[in-house]
Amino acid sequence: MTSRSVNLRGALLLLLTLAVAGCVTTTDSPFAREADREKAVENYVKLATAYIGQGNLERARHHLDRALKLDPDDPAAHAALGLIYNAQGESELAEKSFRRALSEDADYTRGRVYYGAFLFAQGRMAEARDQFQAASEDTEYDDRGSVFFNLGMTQERLGALDQAAAAYRRSVELSRGEARALLALSRVLVAQGQFEAASRYYSRLTTIIQRNPRMTHSAESLLTGIQIARHFNDRDQEASLALLLKNEYPGSAEYQQYKVLISNDQ
Repeated sequence: MTSRSVNLRGALLLLLTLAVAGCVTTTDSPFAREADREKAVENYVKLATAYIGQGNLERARHHLDRALKLDPDDPAAHAALGLIYNAQGESELAEKSFRRALSEDADYTRGRVYYGAFLFAQGRMAEARDQFQAASEDTEYDDRGSVFFNLGMTQERLGALDQAAAAYRRSVELSRGEARALLALSRVLVAQGQFEAASRYYSRLTTIIQRNPRMTHSAESLLTGIQIARHFNDRDQEASLALLLKNEYPGSAEYQQYKVLISNDQ
């Protein structure tokens, strides 16, 4: 898309650069002078996380150092430090920081999500699944839809398609039909041969794309639609999606898969 295409790739990496809403400000009045030390630590961590989202690791580290000076055991500060180490390619230090955050507060769900994303990126799927599973149980967490989406991705990578579909369904419900969750669920249902259900979710996805001028199909969503159309012998729909796939993504793996599909018909 001009902007955004409905694609799952790279979804987990976004979690490692999560930005806190609001603008980044600087001040010469140190938070440490405020009476409320706990609030001061929270503010430093928020600033640090926002700077991490902007890629300004030096400023982020500066604020985290201040937070940890006030409270050396603060879990949010250690989790954010893990993000910095991860961005710098220091995997061992990143993991140590994530684990320290959870040792200080086993109920710190955001830190658990960060750690799960780190493990996913490391290819440690079973461990990532366990972290996301635990995080998904926090009913007060403000982004449970994304947690279930990440859980679905790990289950899918582990070949547990039933569990992946269940997690994606929860993500669809909690995110009120977010495009990436609809596509993931449609794709897994196709892989399971559940074409009726896949068609329903895929129809919701195409409606979202049609209503949003900033969104277009990805190669992945086109191939998923083609597979559904072929199952229902909808030649017009298949031809339409196949033409888009050929014109927009001629070098994609999905287009190569489509060519294999049609060659099998001959």
